[in-house]
Amino acid sequence: MESTKSDVKFFILTKINHSKHVQRGSLCSISNSRYESEYITRKRATIHVTGMGSNTEEVVLISDMVLLSTKEAELLYALDGNDTRLKWFQEKTALKSAVGLTIDTRVTVMGYIQDLQGIIRYIGPFTKYTYAKPNTISGTFFGIELQGNDKGKGQYGGITSKSFFQCENNNGLLVPFSKIQPIVPSSLTLSTQQASSQKHSNQITKGETVRYVDDKSQALWLVMGVGDQDGEPMVNITTDDRTINVPMNFVTRVITEHKEPNLFLGASAASVEPQTYSETVLGVDSLIEFNLAECVGYGVIRWIGVVPDRKDTMCGLELEEPRGTSDGTFKGKRYFSCPPKKALFVKLESCRPDTRFSIPSSAKPGITFAHQKHEDEDTRHEGPCDTVEHIQTDQVDRILIGRMKGIQGHCNSCYMDAALFSLFSCTSVLDSLLFKTLKPEDEEIQNTLLRDIVNPLRSKGFVEGRHIMKLRQQLLNHGYSHTFTTHEKDPEEFLTIIMQHIMALEPLLKLSTAGKVQESYCYQIFLDQNHSLVLPTIQQLLEHSFHSNGLKLAEAPSCLILQMPRFGKKFKMFEKIIPSLELDVTDLLTEGPQYCILCGQIALIECTECFKDPVFSQTGFKVFCETCSAQVHSPSERQAHRLSKLLLPKGFQESLRVPPEKMELFAVLCIETSHYVSFVKHGPKSQDWIFFDSMADREGGLNGYNIPVIEACPEVGEYLDMPPAELANQVPRDMKGVAKRLFCDAYMYLYRNPALEFYR
Repeated sequence: MESTKSDVKFFILTKINHSKHVQRGSLCSISNSRYESEYITRKRATIHVTGMGSNTEEVVLISDMVLLSTKEAELLYALDGNDTRLKWFQEKTALKSAVGLTIDTRVTVMGYIQDLQGIIRYIGPFTKYTYAKPNTISGTFFGIELQGNDKGKGQYGGITSKSFFQCENNNGLLVPFSKIQPIVPSSLTLSTQQASSQKHSNQITKGETVRYVDDKSQALWLVMGVGDQDGEPMVNITTDDRTINVPMNFVTRVITEHKEPNLFLGASAASVEPQTYSETVLGVDSLIEFNLAECVGYGVIRWIGVVPDRKDTMCGLELEEPRGTSDGTFKGKRYFSCPPKKALFVKLESCRPDTRFSIPSSAKPGITFAHQKHEDEDTRHEGPCDTVEHIQTDQVDRILIGRMKGIQGHCNSCYMDAALFSLFSCTSVLDSLLFKTLKPEDEEIQNTLLRDIVNPLRSKGFVEGRHIMKLRQQLLNHGYSHTFTTHEKDPEEFLTIIMQHIMALEPLLKLSTAGKVQESYCYQIFLDQNHSLVLPTIQQLLEHSFHSNGLKLAEAPSCLILQMPRFGKKFKMFEKIIPSLELDVTDLLTEGPQYCILCGQIALIECTECFKDPVFSQTGFKVFCETCSAQVHSPSERQAHRLSKLLLPKGFQESLRVPPEKMELFAVLCIETSHYVSFVKHGPKSQDWIFFDSMADREGGLNGYNIPVIEACPEVGEYLDMPPAELANQVPRDMKGVAKRLFCDAYMYLYRNPALEFYR
């Protein structure tokens, strides 16, 4: 196969083409001899190429294509769809990094509920992507054996994976390069010859403090000794409970600097007592600042080590702004990957912790000293289990409305800012998270959430961005994602990690389907293709989703988090969605009295086929008493309907009228161009709405800080009071204030059950 491929040139089409078989993003091939004849010899502007997987030749402009190496073509061919291939081709660094990946490289697998850690055990084709046609290639996939706490979270193993690699059941994954990222930078995987050639002064020595790259806890290790084993430099390192021997290139030196007290960043809180120690520990993923010629620069350390011809310990920075010199390469060698112009290599001693997220010795930008002093005094008096009551309607104007209010955003934190503000500012529905008894390693996250975020938000209406970054750093240190401090996540991913993995909260939602109960924390609304909804309410969306998926609620939830029907973040199923201020879930429960939609008596029969019948109302499951059911199903067109019996609680008295089970809307998260904001309903009146944006404004440009803003938006209530027909005729761009964002950009709706929120 290789000999055949060596006679072929591969291209990717980067511009729009009007051919039927070769489109923008298509992979194409042409024989070397024909390429020489048509382009090199005759200097033609067009050549005849064959689209991969096709036998049809097409004429394409040379200027519309980019030449690929065989390895690059094989990596791209493993991706689904031309748009995806073009996107990852344009992500030059990821593709080039993937070309150099080898067996036994440690990687992070992305794209699942949480990032997974594993080792590459196989590189090659996946059977269904292998073609036997001449002049073609097979997509290159990576077989990953999951490691550590992620064992058992895979899809393959045992017999299934024997044709690729051996691993235990459910411990293997086969993924394209777009889903993996090397854990250990290339600088930390030096060959033995390279390690031996380094000057002694640059190597790890006895007594130094280091990090072990396979240690997810980010603990600090002490070097007890160095040596040599079979020609490979080894190092003996120890912590409080372990002593191990590892290759020297598996540890990185930690540099300490003397700074002001409490400027600790980069290790677990348990490993240092800020009141006693004054050194700052900088390591990989530390947030730092440094002096540029004309200003202060900010970034994240992505690599620490030595480079050729330099004695100093260097670090590779990924900058916030494109003010760097490369994409992670230095003198032609790659040390890490990042977008172009965002990498800069500097002496590690030139860096210091990002003061925007350190505990300050003076007032922070944008906050008066008096305000800061008052905050510090309040914090000292708060006990570890104290909490401030959520903000009441009559306190909103005084505490929340204005600039520098809410949660200050920084570095793609808007998903977390909007979610936390929605859940904790004006409601106590999930306050139980703040008081659960947890494992010691999880208590620090709970304390940060309670003392540094929820209490300041409720007492002063403002949370500094450094507290959110502290929470993100703690989540990163717990191993949930190596990009928690830098990249945008989905709100549901963050909330699930907090509620399920950290706080071990009982699932908010228990769904019954086919006699089995499924548990979750959020519910994604899915609709079948035959729905007739045009301007739906949340009530209709939830009912249609339950109906089409055969679901019921096993019990009434205290909090209901609903994700809107979308195709990713960008593509909305509906141009506008009408918020249902009340959500009636009575008919969605598996047990409990329901009432006939015609006469109001106790319902004993449900007809799922009448659900979409235009004769009935647009909302609610269609339930009937026996008399009404017989009348409804007497016409010939309904006689074949399948009916099901409803369950009543044991001992239920039909004379007892049970009120409906209703939930109240308290917040809406919206997204536009990958930026999350939130609306919160803080009171009973229709105009009691506020709008929060954690990055609404910025002060100081490159070296400044974000200004969060909260504003009242009573216009939302004005539109909600309109009749549906009038609301349907509203043109989004002409809607008042920020109302358009609520109706058109909704991503997640949050409901609470007032009768249950204090009991669960």
